[in-house]
Amino acid sequence: MAQALRHARDYTLSLFDCFAAAGMDVSARVPQLRILNPPLWELGHIAWFAEWFILREATSSHPADGVGNCLLSKGDDWFDSALVPHRSRWTLDLPSPGALKTYCHEVLDRVLDKLSREPNTDAALYPYRLALAHEDMHGEALLYTLQTLGLAAPVLAAGEEQSSYAPSEIGFPGGTLHLGSDALEGGGFVFDNERRAHQFRVAAFRIDSTLVSNAQYADFVADGGYDNRQFWSKAGAEWLMRQERSAPRHWQRDGSQWRTMRFGRLSTLAGAEPVRHVNLYEAQAYCAWANRRLPTEAEWEYAALSGHPAFRWGQLWEWTASPFEPYPGFEADRYREYSEPWFHTHQTLRGASFATPSRFGSAKFRNFYMPERDDIFAGFRTCAWPG
Repeated sequence: MAQALRHARDYTLSLFDCFAAAGMDVSARVPQLRILNPPLWELGHIAWFAEWFILREATSSHPADGVGNCLLSKGDDWFDSALVPHRSRWTLDLPSPGALKTYCHEVLDRVLDKLSREPNTDAALYPYRLALAHEDMHGEALLYTLQTLGLAAPVLAAGEEQSSYAPSEIGFPGGTLHLGSDALEGGGFVFDNERRAHQFRVAAFRIDSTLVSNAQYADFVADGGYDNRQFWSKAGAEWLMRQERSAPRHWQRDGSQWRTMRFGRLSTLAGAEPVRHVNLYEAQAYCAWANRRLPTEAEWEYAALSGHPAFRWGQLWEWTASPFEPYPGFEADRYREYSEPWFHTHQTLRGASFATPSRFGSAKFRNFYMPERDDIFAGFRTCAWPG
């Protein structure tokens, strides 16, 4: 655990340093977009979250449930995401980057000292696992920000999965799936939206072994997929009209071929790689064009847990056909704002991306985003219609 916490903090700081390395003053304001947080605020929030749940022994994310005062005199006013609306994070009078880095180091030192005295029990380690999972997610979000702003990523993020696999279709007979998780499994971490575990009947289905590739998606684009409204849902068509989009985010036409922007560098689009930076509406439109459908999250989990050697995941997060909804018996955990506010408005994604730490990957983990989000490292695979 101590090694993982150190690794996460080193990675966070390396991502933060990328903004300064690109000549961006993180004390100034990055573009005020709904999909971004100011990097300086995000850095302070990550350390504050660990201080809140570990050092201040908060029993929940409610502002009254922490013990003692923050190490920063105005830390709660600056970095408590439950109190600081997204739009106001650009106007806060935050400490300097150097001061917040010092705060990050001080919090981590105290966390590691406290960890060294903890018993090796799930109850004692819960806040550490929560803080680690939180920092891992924010690390991936910082990488989204670098990609969105066209900035270079650190060497530590260079483990991007470039492999491609021969596509095939796998048939599963269906059956009863133990959907979700009730407890920590082998020292892992379970967020509240994975509970309660319950039996779920999955009908027979056929699913792609791999994600839809750039080449496959380019065929959809070339066939007028973005111009033919019959492929788009009502919400998707409305999004498309607002965006005036004719290809996925970051795609650029160069003569007869497509090129794409990756962390500020333009490169030829690799046809065999999974298409990325597509949102739910684009995934649904492709499926309508191909006479296919997205898998439900239960089908995805069934396939991922099957052990079938051809079913590969972990390159990109994968859109599913399932709205983000609570499982039966859901109860909010200590981090009360993590899941509950987003039910019924967000869509479930499954899997992981190349930017997700391996310690965080789980076939049961439920990610969730608004349907229009195309800045995330997400793609999709398809299923055959029944019959």
